[in-house]
Amino acid sequence: MNDEIENPDLNPSALAGRIRGWGAELGFQQVGFSDIDLHQAEERLAQWLQKKFHGDMHYMQRHGLKRSRPDLLVPGTISVISVRMDYLPEDQNAAKALLDHPSKAYISRYALGRDYHKVLRSRLKKLAAQIEQHVQPLGFRVFVDSAPVLEKPLAEKAGLGWIGKHTILINKEAGSWFFLGELYTDLALPPDEPSSSHCGSCNACLEVCPTNAIIAPYQLDARRCISYLTIELKGSIPPPLRPLIGNRIYGCDDCQIFCPWNKFAQQSDEGDFAPRHKLDSPELTELFRWDEDTWMQKTAGSAMRRIGYEQWLRNIAVGLGNAETTPDVIRALQERSNEASALVREHVQWALQQHQTNQ
Repeated sequence: MNDEIENPDLNPSALAGRIRGWGAELGFQQVGFSDIDLHQAEERLAQWLQKKFHGDMHYMQRHGLKRSRPDLLVPGTISVISVRMDYLPEDQNAAKALLDHPSKAYISRYALGRDYHKVLRSRLKKLAAQIEQHVQPLGFRVFVDSAPVLEKPLAEKAGLGWIGKHTILINKEAGSWFFLGELYTDLALPPDEPSSSHCGSCNACLEVCPTNAIIAPYQLDARRCISYLTIELKGSIPPPLRPLIGNRIYGCDDCQIFCPWNKFAQQSDEGDFAPRHKLDSPELTELFRWDEDTWMQKTAGSAMRRIGYEQWLRNIAVGLGNAETTPDVIRALQERSNEASALVREHVQWALQQHQTNQ
């Protein structure tokens, strides 16, 4: 891999400045640089896994130390270029007003537009190509939440923000509504000053978490997290947690919506992140009546495609069980009471029982 910068006019500091400029031109709100020492994050990850907080996310321990040691994952890696891109598609008050709505579904705001993996990966590849025009040869690899990478500790080291008590990265000037991506590279780039925490005594995220998944500051039990339950968990959602999910059918944003630092968040003007198919405020019954072909069409190019149609129906059944009791809600559930999927039938039956209790 590369030992020196080909262009003598671009010393490491000058090159870092150029990379920040190219990143801004590509739509990244911030670009930072870090070394690859993640020993503290490695220890925290080991403790988290030991407590089984990862639930069924077995991939979190599948790759051993490659997740916390970048040069094991990509031999020759010396530096990591971390980027962030804002994605908030609307005013936060609109999202807040939708929480636990009696008839509408809530979908995590990051999933309303085009799949962020595709957007950021494409831009990062363009950034790498730009660097390659000035540095030959360049060893690199692009990552966007798609491999064993500790993206938040890397971003924290690169000065993009600090990991809050809810375990999400927070930026002092921009809140937390942003995506992260990384370029592992063999370039020796000057590391940025790591961010320090500014959560102080605030515990808003712990207090508003619907399922009490944030069991202590900086400790998340994913097995209780709505994002885990509606996306990562493939089987039955534990019955005691179903009423707490409310109308959240894909992911959860409560800890971000109520974080005081998000008063500084800016709405994104990135067209790829604009809501599609009116999924920013859909009716639960309408979504539940989509057949699989409609679902495939409406979720094309979306991050939601990853959960599959069966999980989609399972999640909405829970949302309907928590919805206001109306003839249309009961009718929609009854229409799927004989669904081929045993998983869906189970959650539909639970939802119907919820309404019988309410009547």
